[in-house]
Amino acid sequence: MPRRVLQGTVVSDKGDKTIIVRVDRRVMHPLYKKYINRSKRYAVHDETNRYKVGDLVRIQECRPISRTKRFEVVWEAPAASGAPVS
Repeated sequence: MPRRVLQGTVVSDKGDKTIIVRVDRRVMHPLYKKYINRSKRYAVHDETNRYKVGDLVRIQECRPISRTKRFEVVWEAPAASGAPVS
């Protein structure tokens, strides 16, 4: 079975080897048929403490690392500062 891969923003890096990532998604309201934003926070394993608040990261499901950590960082998006990335 394939592992889930999600993309979100780091909102906390206070823990040792742990970051909190907020994943946003848009869903249609069942009655009003308008799109609304939903978000969920995931505890993610960051072995090197490399990621900081505001980074855009892609996370992947993995084996349970602790009681709440079931994801690990796979990839970091390039900076959105407008500078060319090479």
